[in-house]
Amino acid sequence: MANIINEQEVVEKLKQIYDPEIPVNIYDLGLIYKIDIDDENVVEVLMTLTAPNCPVAPELVANVTDAVKTIEGVTDTFVNLTFDPPWDQEMMSEEAKLELGFL
Repeated sequence: MANIINEQEVVEKLKQIYDPEIPVNIYDLGLIYKIDIDDENVVEVLMTLTAPNCPVAPELVANVTDAVKTIEGVTDTFVNLTFDPPWDQEMMSEEAKLELGFL
């Protein structure tokens, strides 16, 4: 029987990835818009970047893909970038805002 993947496992992996310019993980920054896991344990992540011309976009996408693939039972991972809606500071978690001094 295949391991059932849950969204929390994916979130924990994503919280280990940091934006290189901001000392907060990409999940708490609000860069992850959606996580879908299908019956075949294929994980699809819809995410954005802090800016459309982010120079580390390919690296961040690769980091997300690689991190999610390390979860036992994941059969494949797809990361889709979107800029709709555009990211802004209001998307950050309270913890991230506190850490960055916005609260």
